[in-house]
Amino acid sequence: MENMKIALVTGAIGGIGTEICRQLVKDGYKVLATHRPGKEDVAKQWLEDESFDSIKLNLLSLDVTDSISCGETLKQVMQDYGTIDVLVNNAGITRDSAFKRMTFDKWNDVINTNLNSLFNVTQPVFNPMCEKGSGRIINISSINGLKGQFGQANYAAAKAGMIGFSKSLALESARSGVTVNVIAPGYTATPMVNVLKDEILDSIKAQIPLRRLATPQEIAKAVSYLASDDAAYITGETLNINGGQYMH
Repeated sequence: MENMKIALVTGAIGGIGTEICRQLVKDGYKVLATHRPGKEDVAKQWLEDESFDSIKLNLLSLDVTDSISCGETLKQVMQDYGTIDVLVNNAGITRDSAFKRMTFDKWNDVINTNLNSLFNVTQPVFNPMCEKGSGRIINISSINGLKGQFGQANYAAAKAGMIGFSKSLALESARSGVTVNVIAPGYTATPMVNVLKDEILDSIKAQIPLRRLATPQEIAKAVSYLASDDAAYITGETLNINGGQYMH
C-alpha cells in the first residue's frame, strides 16, 4: 500500500468526476477526491453511496478558487501522502446567460472555478512532479471550448483557456517527464443531463453523428489511458470525445 501512486481529482462529486475516481481506484491509485468546503456531509454521503474502498479513496476539502488555501492544503497533502502522480483538473460550473444579459458575477464565478483553478491546483504540485521526473496532468475541457456555445461565453472562454494553458505547460514540463493533456467531452449522460426532458435530449442526440450521448465511463477510460505508461509519448494534445459532433 505504501507504493501506491497518488491521484488527485478535483470536481470529484459528479457524474464524470465520480467515474474518473472509480476508474483510477480500479487502476490501483490512491485517489484524493476533492469537494468544496462546507460540503462535508454531501461528500461523505457520496462516498458511502458509491461504495468506494476507503483505503484507496480519501475525501479532501479544497476551495479550488482560493490560491492561498490550495497552496497550503496541497503542501500538507504531499507531506502526508507524497508527490502527486496524476492530477485531474475536473472542477467546473456553469452560469449560462446570453452575453448581453450576463453579469460580471456570472462571468467571474465561471472563470474563477473553471480556469483560475488550474493555476491554483496545478502550481503547488507541478514543481514536485518535475523534480521527481514523472507525472500526468489531465485537464477536462469541453466541446464548447472548441466550437463555442450560445449563452456560454464565460464557460467557453474558460474551457478554451484550459487548452492553451495545457499546451504551454506541456512544453515547459516535457523534459522533466511530465505530460499535460486535455480531454474535451461532448454531451455526456451525467445525472444533470439525464433529467432533461426527452424532447430536449432527442434534439441534442440529433446533432451528434453517433446519435447518443457519451457515457461518464468513456470519459473516465480516456483519463485512465492518458494517466498510464502507454500514453507516455502523448503531451500537449486534446482528446475529443464527442461522437463526431465537432470535428476539426
